[in-house]
Amino acid sequence: MSLHNISSPDTDVTAALARRGITRRQLVQFCSAMLGTLALPERYLAQVVQAVGKAKKPVLLWLQFQDCTGCSESMLRSSHPDVAEAVLDLLSWEYHEVIMPGAGKAANDVLERVVKEDKGKFLAVVEGAIPTGEGFCNIGGRSAMEIANQVCRAAAATIAVGACAFDGGLVRAAPNPTGGLGVHEAVPGIKVMNMAGCPHNPANTAAALVHFLTFNDLPALDQYNRPLFAYGRIIHDQCERRAHYDAGRFVVDWGDEGHRKGWCLYKMGCKGPAATFNCPVEGWNDHTSWPVRAGHGCIACASPRFWDHMSPFYDRLPSVPGFGVEVTAGEIGLGLVGATVAGVTAHGLIQLIKPAPKPPASGPPAPEYPAPPPPQQQPRAQQPAAHGNGETVTTRKEK
Repeated sequence: MSLHNISSPDTDVTAALARRGITRRQLVQFCSAMLGTLALPERYLAQVVQAVGKAKKPVLLWLQFQDCTGCSESMLRSSHPDVAEAVLDLLSWEYHEVIMPGAGKAANDVLERVVKEDKGKFLAVVEGAIPTGEGFCNIGGRSAMEIANQVCRAAAATIAVGACAFDGGLVRAAPNPTGGLGVHEAVPGIKVMNMAGCPHNPANTAAALVHFLTFNDLPALDQYNRPLFAYGRIIHDQCERRAHYDAGRFVVDWGDEGHRKGWCLYKMGCKGPAATFNCPVEGWNDHTSWPVRAGHGCIACASPRFWDHMSPFYDRLPSVPGFGVEVTAGEIGLGLVGATVAGVTAHGLIQLIKPAPKPPASGPPAPEYPAPPPPQQQPRAQQPAAHGNGETVTTRKEK
């Protein structure tokens, strides 16, 4: 039985929108917002609107293994506008243990039917780590590994939502008693997109589904199979507190004056300089907030093995290049007197470096900084080195 009382998996988006009283104007507005999340140029808007409007409902199976159900809750409780709910509703949500009415044999029969009748056409969503140890996480008399292999290998694509499905997450943290793994390791060789995070951001997942409906393919991925539109930039470079970092204004104790004024949380263990995610831009709860805006440092929950590599979460990262690591705003001002300022980097971070060499006698001097490459030529996003590599942090007594 299907989760939604929709007549057929072939029902298209236009019919579903009409039933909900959603106008084409609202659809265009939603698609425009999804373009922004996907970082696609506006010229794709007509194509996205047309594709979403005519899309047939792909069948979706949502599997849950070693998880806390946080990713399901994040998706189901998100306050999307009606049109986004309609787009999600357009997926024939055939199997999801948290909300499906069927149970026992009836639920298992749905899973078997979809895998057999829609092989190579349906989408699989996996939430939670997959244990490799004996006797852990059995569902309907079968192991999580057996179910994942059967379903994910038959799917058109698999979406791993949350840190646990990405790379094992908390479940895999040392000592990892169940042998938990992420989907791409437990079921190698499949077409998978990782929506990392603890939990995943439902706005990003909705945007990825719109991309799939539009182009019949997953969006561009990084080396960890995460979509570049959501995981392609360092959090530190997007953070609204970045100016305080550059000026040397830091929170040094919870509740101090700097904390009340919204200063940088680097000294309180924020992992933003070593993490990639679009939390500062996309936010949560309809762009209302995100952890740093709420006053807590980033814990790099979308980074590989963050429970092991980024904890203790309140320990400071090794020194990050640039101003503000161990100095106050006043010290920066004094330090600039008599110093040579070579230039300003593309992201606005002033760096003190040695004086530039004199240019050749003939010909114009070479520019100090080359122009950035056009967007289409930028290299794939590189994950910063994880914390916990043994680097020594040299600190200086606070003034």
